[in-house]
Amino acid sequence: MNIFKKRYLVLALFLSQMSFAQEGIAVYSDYLSDNYYLIHPSMAGAANCGKIRLTARQQWFGQDDAPALQTLSFNTSVGEQSGIGIIAFNDKNGYHSQMGGKITYAHHIRFSRGANDLNQLSFGMSAGLVQSTLDESKFGNDFDPIVAGMKQKDSYFNIDLGASYHYLDFYTHFTVKNAVSNKRDIYTDIESDNLRKYLWSVGYVFGNSDNGLSWEPSVMLQYVDKTKEKTFDINLKVYKDMDFGKLWGGLSYRRSFDGAQFVADNSVSDQKLQYITPIVGVNYKNFMFAYTYSHLTGDVKFDNSGFHQITLGINLFCKREPYDCHCPAVN
Repeated sequence: MNIFKKRYLVLALFLSQMSFAQEGIAVYSDYLSDNYYLIHPSMAGAANCGKIRLTARQQWFGQDDAPALQTLSFNTSVGEQSGIGIIAFNDKNGYHSQMGGKITYAHHIRFSRGANDLNQLSFGMSAGLVQSTLDESKFGNDFDPIVAGMKQKDSYFNIDLGASYHYLDFYTHFTVKNAVSNKRDIYTDIESDNLRKYLWSVGYVFGNSDNGLSWEPSVMLQYVDKTKEKTFDINLKVYKDMDFGKLWGGLSYRRSFDGAQFVADNSVSDQKLQYITPIVGVNYKNFMFAYTYSHLTGDVKFDNSGFHQITLGINLFCKREPYDCHCPAVN
C-alpha cells in the first residue's frame, strides 16, 4: 500500500472522529449505559428516579495525546410534568480540547390511563457553554502567520432541542444538537458556523415476566448538517432480573454511510468508518456499573487497540412505583 494513501485515510478517519469531539459532547455508545439524557435533552426527568451518571472514556492506550472524554450528568423530575438536568464534560483530543456544561429543562405530557400505564410525550431543551482550546505551543519554531505559538481559547453558546415519546415497551427520540449557528474564532475563517447534528433513536423492549429476561433492539441515526455525514447504530441489549437488581449486556454496531478511498495492490479500495461495541453492566439496588469496549474495524486504522469506557451511576429521589412495562430507560 502506498504509505501516503494509507496515512491519508488514517487522517481522514481520525479527523472525522475529531469533528464529533470538537462540537460539544461526542456521540459515542455511552447512551446505551442507561444514559439517554446525555444525548437527548427530552429525557431529563423522564424516569421514576433521578439519575447521576459519571463516564470516563479513553481511546488508543499507549498513544500520546490520545482522545479522552469525561462526563458527569444529573437529571431528575420536578413536580408532575417537569424535569431538569445538568451536564459537565471535559474532552481532549491531541492539541485540541474543550470543556463545558449544559443545563436542561424538559416538559412531560402524560396520556396514561393510570399511574402505572406509560404513555408519555416529552420535549426538552439544553443550553450550553463550551470553551475550546487549541494548544499551538508545541507546533515547532518554523514561522507560520496563522500559528500564534500559544494556547488559543474561545467560548461559544449553543442549544439542543429534542422530543421523546414512550408508549409501554416502545420509545423514540429526536434531537437537534447545536441548533444555533455559532462559530469559534480559533480555527481560522474556514470553519463553518453550522455545527448542527440530527439524532433519531427508536427501540422496543420484548420481555418475559416468567423468567425475568428481556431483549431490547434499537437503532440510532446521526446526520451532520454541514458535511452531510451519515452514520447509524444497530444495537441489541439483553436484561436479566436478579434478586439484587439486574444484569445486562449488549452489542452495538456503528457504520458510516460515507467512506474514504485508499490504494492497495495497485487497486483503489473504499473503507467506511465502522465500530463494534460490546457492553456489560449491572444494577445493584440503586447503583449501576457498565463497561464498554469499542473496536475499530477495517484494513486501515490508526492503532490495533480499542476505546475503553466505564460508567458509574446512582439513582436518587425515586418518587413512584415503576411503570407496568419493560421500559428500563424510565423504570
